[in-house]
Amino acid sequence: MAYFITGATGFIGRRLVEQLLDKRQGKVYVLVRETSLERLDDLIERWSVVAGAAAGKRVQPVIGDLRRPLLGVEQEQVTELRGKIKHFFHLAAVYDMTAAPELNTAVNVGGTTHAVELARAINAECLHHVSSIAVAGEYKGTFQEEMFDEGQKLPSPYHRTKFEAERIVREQVYVPWRVYRPGIVVGDSRTGEMDKIDGPYYFFKAIQRARQLLPEWTPLVGLDLGNTNVVPVDWVVDALEHIAHEPDLDGKAFHLTDPRRQRVDELINELASAAHAPRFAVSVDKRLTDPLPKWPLALALDLPPWRQLRKLALRELGIPEEVLAHMELIPRFDTRQAGRALAGTALERPPALHDYAGRLWDYWEREMDPSMSAGRTLKEALQGKHVMITGASSGIGRSTALKVAEAGGIPLLVARNVEKLEEARAEIVAAGGTAYVYAADISDMESVERLIERVLADHRNVDMLVNNAGRSIRRSIALSYDRFHDFERTMQLNYFGAVKLIIGLLPHMRERGSGHIVNISSIGVQTNPPRFSAYVASKSALDAFTRVVASEVVGDGVTFTTIHMPLVRTPMIAPTKMYDAFPAITPDEAADMICEAMRGRPKHMGTRLGTVGEIAYALSPKTVDRLLHLAYRVFPDSAASKGQTNEEEKASFEQIAMATLTRGVHW
Repeated sequence: MAYFITGATGFIGRRLVEQLLDKRQGKVYVLVRETSLERLDDLIERWSVVAGAAAGKRVQPVIGDLRRPLLGVEQEQVTELRGKIKHFFHLAAVYDMTAAPELNTAVNVGGTTHAVELARAINAECLHHVSSIAVAGEYKGTFQEEMFDEGQKLPSPYHRTKFEAERIVREQVYVPWRVYRPGIVVGDSRTGEMDKIDGPYYFFKAIQRARQLLPEWTPLVGLDLGNTNVVPVDWVVDALEHIAHEPDLDGKAFHLTDPRRQRVDELINELASAAHAPRFAVSVDKRLTDPLPKWPLALALDLPPWRQLRKLALRELGIPEEVLAHMELIPRFDTRQAGRALAGTALERPPALHDYAGRLWDYWEREMDPSMSAGRTLKEALQGKHVMITGASSGIGRSTALKVAEAGGIPLLVARNVEKLEEARAEIVAAGGTAYVYAADISDMESVERLIERVLADHRNVDMLVNNAGRSIRRSIALSYDRFHDFERTMQLNYFGAVKLIIGLLPHMRERGSGHIVNISSIGVQTNPPRFSAYVASKSALDAFTRVVASEVVGDGVTFTTIHMPLVRTPMIAPTKMYDAFPAITPDEAADMICEAMRGRPKHMGTRLGTVGEIAYALSPKTVDRLLHLAYRVFPDSAASKGQTNEEEKASFEQIAMATLTRGVHW
């Protein structure tokens, strides 16, 4: 007996492999991309500890790719596998409501098509397809296990692609099949272990904030948000492994769900209790709220000020808007077929959430919540980590590199000026640290590509990236009519260069299951200061890119921090002499912010002034525009932006200031 498994390095897959090695005999062939072999080696070492050294030797990697025909498996390997595989488990998929539609289609639908092709080509005896309760969509009533296409509404790309993937398995007639539809899978009921923020985990931060703001005994009034169905990963894997080996069950689907009714508000209360946070003392019944018209509230919440405040609140809590739309499970799920297959075992019913909610919370707070890592020192966070820092030849970048090396990290210094980079490296080495120098122009896409190739050839991985290199231009739009190149070159470095670097390193971070990216943005994105249209636009673009991508990769262990940096006294602001009189932080203080971002990995860092500016603009944009126009009149373009000397700039500033005081400013 031999097994073939896709998604063997994933959350469910790696536990299934461990179970097969521990309980069953025969080789276990696992599909893996060549770039993931190192990760597979780490897992084999873990499996060997649990199931024995000999068991680990039964794992055979098969190089391939979900997106290619026959899963990218070479013909020689197909021939070798033909007739050997009794159980073909297809687990690889995107299990993420926030993922892009194209990714869902390519992996969930395309990957399943190619898995069926391979299962047929190697004459697998049974294809075990791990689907999802998402195939039921918004079916009203109890969704039976024998049901599939009932005309149910499929409200998202995730729902639709999981439905289409299961259809592909059902409609092929070449390989006997079994389908498994897990509920919302959470961490291990025994250890709490989890490896991604998904499902109910998106609301853990809100529960934590409630605990910080209110005493535990505070009674809350909530809304009845309908039903859900949460099951722990260890039970799902055990049930899947057991049913797969039971005879005469081909052509059936099995709901790996909790037959007990679970309400969303009760789920939140269980987690709040584990967190020692306030709980809902009462929830307003849906039967009272459902008949009420929804459009007045929806219309009010969609007004610009409240829409912006909602986005700010969700961003701070790390809750994607897509998740809010799918909190409630409309259907209920029959489990009779799964129950019969599991009868007489300890797996007949999953553990009750009440019995393991505390373990889920404890693991999340210790291992997954960046804000709770306050006890972790910078040295613990950076020891031995490879940290790429752009713009490392001076200012913020250089100061950050020195602090990273001092904490035991290994800075990879990137800038155009090799001589200054070597000076920084020499200082690090003299202090007993290690650093590497890479000359590159981040505004040149080919230079970035060469940089990534060199770095990944020299080092096994890049653990963290600090996108610090940037260009600032302070020039009014009136002086920019014939200077479109200002916008192009600012965007080229601040946005395109940073994005090129991110997408060059992301695949490697995702394969390894860890990585952190710090993007240096600006307080200007929050406050919209006059004369910075080119600069603020480029940083705003990077902020938007980060918000979107962060939701796609957080499940792979890759996180982002955006720092809305205040004014820093560096060579970049030197041409604007009036900044000499403005309050500004030092490069060392800015580097401290970056180091804190790498230690704690918060979603966002900034200043109170920036937050006030963002909220003020959300609530009253016209008033803010008028106030900023006053600043526009008071503080002129710099001498550099107008081709003047510094003395001319000083005289111009004094003239405008006097005119403003004597005549006023027209709003």
